[in-house]
Amino acid sequence: MKYGDPLPFKDGVAKIVSRTDVQACDSWQRAFHDKCKDHRYYEIVDETLDGHFEHRYLRIEDQAGAIRAIQPVFFVRQNLVEAVPGKLRSVIDVIRKVFPRFLTMRVLMVGCAAGTGDLGVCNEKDRSWVANALQSSLQIYARHNKASLIVLKDFPANYRPALETFCSNGYARVPSMPMTRLALPYHDWDEYFRTLSKATRKDLRRKFRKAERAPKIEMEIVTDVAPYIDEIYPLYLQVHERSPMKFETLTKSYFRAIGRRMPDRTRFFIWRQSGKIVAFSFCLVCNDAIYDECIGLDYSVALDLHLYFYTLRDIISWSLQQGLRYYYSNPLNYGPKLHLRCELVSLDLYVMHTSAILNPIFGRMIKYLGPTRHDPFLRRFPNSDQL
Repeated sequence: MKYGDPLPFKDGVAKIVSRTDVQACDSWQRAFHDKCKDHRYYEIVDETLDGHFEHRYLRIEDQAGAIRAIQPVFFVRQNLVEAVPGKLRSVIDVIRKVFPRFLTMRVLMVGCAAGTGDLGVCNEKDRSWVANALQSSLQIYARHNKASLIVLKDFPANYRPALETFCSNGYARVPSMPMTRLALPYHDWDEYFRTLSKATRKDLRRKFRKAERAPKIEMEIVTDVAPYIDEIYPLYLQVHERSPMKFETLTKSYFRAIGRRMPDRTRFFIWRQSGKIVAFSFCLVCNDAIYDECIGLDYSVALDLHLYFYTLRDIISWSLQQGLRYYYSNPLNYGPKLHLRCELVSLDLYVMHTSAILNPIFGRMIKYLGPTRHDPFLRRFPNSDQL
């Protein structure tokens, strides 16, 4: 299907449009105006991520022609067993020697290629209306573009009432790897530190003492990282390549653009030792919260100096100084976050196979392939039942 083609549904029509089309539309700025990742972020992701993402937008109009939402979607070829470890993964790897694309499918995804998903509603009261419009339109669009799966990617749990229409129409809701959140009702780091268990406090003191015995580490905070991009980007890649789960790979252009076009929300924390950058963290600040999006570490010193914990202390300390109330962190690395008294923030995948024959079987199978089944720490969080 081409740009401009309509996808009619009972109460209106969804039209396939390009980034250029939506940028000329006032409704585009309203669609994510109350989200930390607003319309500017979606444009940056569209423009700067590697080329295996095919970005599109659905402009959803009612029968009177009023635009009720603009929903980013994208096509990608996805490895369905990215998070599956152990014996099952070994069996799949053997099968792939003969059938290289086994359990790898072209997928139509709804949401953001580099972050959590949101409905691009112009009015929050329209969530359910827009969800029904998408549910009526996506299957036709996916089939026309030869996508085997439709996935609503990483939608926060507060969307569950509106997205119930998907569960009622053949989609399986599967827990995605959750974010974590730390409430910050503290005056400073020391007050927060005293709330941690005795064992955790002892362990962190030991880590910090080791870092403090090394040459001094200094922190700088900037909104524009372009002057340092050649130094920090290899550190991002070092962390990214060690991750057991990889979906998107951020680019140098992404980091440059985010600081240039979203300076009101972007904060880059940079740590230097003897003049050399040894760590950085990219964060977004919005309302009363800070979102720790990604980290880069120089592993020639990072493990010895426990830089992950050193950087985390500095970010939390700064957030408390700014009067922020919440610290959010992206998925993975749940062991340390458990001991630091973080709570889980549930994210959901809504998944359907476009074949009416295969979907019932796939719906049962996908729950065994779900990423959260294999993490040893998730079930130990007090609010893990919310997944």
